[in-house]
Amino acid sequence: MLLPHYSSEDCTIEGYDIPHDTIMVNVWAIHRDPKLWDDPLSFKPERFERINDEKYLMPFGLGRRACLGHGLAQRVLGLTLGSLIECFEWKRIGEENIDMTESKATAMPKFVPLEAMCKARPIMNSILLKAH
Repeated sequence: MLLPHYSSEDCTIEGYDIPHDTIMVNVWAIHRDPKLWDDPLSFKPERFERINDEKYLMPFGLGRRACLGHGLAQRVLGLTLGSLIECFEWKRIGEENIDMTESKATAMPKFVPLEAMCKARPIMNSILLKAH
């Protein structure tokens, strides 16, 4: 759910009559709508790369009330993820399949948390030693 955006007067959206002061945007449902997305329940990060005019991917909201940090978050997320992949070796704890079930909360955390171990790659030792 995005933050509430209340309409100042009665309106009609997609054929639904909406009384004033009642609009809530359910981004979770929009992002999982099979009318908009092929295989909407699959993890496909490439959906963030390019969106045509008819599809709405809005993890940060849309319009004048969208998150001000959207641009920064999009840039930092890639750099952070790239750094984690480049600088550490990752191993799963256990051999069972990863449970991708989401729990019911605002930020959609995983129902069963993912546990992993990381170890700094050898190149990190030289980088960290140069920093001192």
